Amino acid sequence: MHVPDGFFNAATSVSAGVVAAAGVAVCLRGARRELDDRTAPMAGLVAAFIFAVQMLNFPVAAGTSGHLLGGALAAILVGPYTGVLCMAVVLLVQCVFFADGGVTALGINVLIMGVVTVLVGWGVFRLVTGAVKSKAGVSAGAFLAALVSVPASALVFALLFAVGGTAPIDTAAVAAAMGGVHVLIGIGEALITTATVGAVLAVRPDLVYGARGLATPLVLKGADGTVSTVEAPSTVGPAPGGVRPFLIGGIGVTLVLAGVVSFFASSSPDGLEAVAENKGFLDQATEHPLGSWVLADYGDVGGIHVGIAGVIGVGITLVVAGAVAYAARRRGSRAKV
Repeated sequence: MHVPDGFFNAATSVSAGVVAAAGVAVCLRGARRELDDRTAPMAGLVAAFIFAVQMLNFPVAAGTSGHLLGGALAAILVGPYTGVLCMAVVLLVQCVFFADGGVTALGINVLIMGVVTVLVGWGVFRLVTGAVKSKAGVSAGAFLAALVSVPASALVFALLFAVGGTAPIDTAAVAAAMGGVHVLIGIGEALITTATVGAVLAVRPDLVYGARGLATPLVLKGADGTVSTVEAPSTVGPAPGGVRPFLIGGIGVTLVLAGVVSFFASSSPDGLEAVAENKGFLDQATEHPLGSWVLADYGDVGGIHVGIAGVIGVGITLVVAGAVAYAARRRGSRAKV
């Protein structure tokens, strides 16, 4: 759903950019409460993983494809504030290095693909896990959070287009088309999100931010009749061996997805591009300022194999997101002194 340059007028692009920047600033501050020995290293991996999986377009209808947005996934794994930061880094790297998403539309993309998906996804997830406090609740919450977050993002796009779109298109028609195709994309997003969260829960439940506090405390009875409770092991810091082995394995999987599996991604236009073509406003898109850069369109312009471009992108995203997370964490630590 990466919005290109030209779809929105200057006033709407600037306004959305201001809102997105304010949201990121709030999340930089809020992330201090989420980032710890588990979350900070995970932030870089989560951002890199989302970058890689976003390359894997899957077919959802005749001639239309979709890809993971990742906001709900990021919120569940590392927390909503850190999740927005991860999404902002992914979208920034895609825009600057791969000409994916317009420069003037960066604020719009951060808003609809980052802030909206995280807020909606986290809200739905908390509602479900608040009612069902178990691993099954986490899985159900992850599925519904991802499923709802995608069409919600699409409808916000339609609302913004009604306010400042550069083509005189009927708002109801755009909303219906965007909502319809993105419900289908949301199903794919839900399956990917549930599978990913489930895999991490099975191996390292302590690394799933949204699952913290869901384990039943251990009840200890002393010989003298006294009773005490202790947090379950899955909620008390890293498992033996630390976080590093998991991170190395996660990076390996991410590199395989970006470097190998991306070659088999669907070449059909994604939901936004298909709707724009069908509704007659695709020609409003303007050329990306970095469209001739060697990595533009993930190597298509410079003749680089998509897998190599993907690996480069994973590396850049991993470093930038990790640096942002550790910087925010250090700021939080100083603030507590």
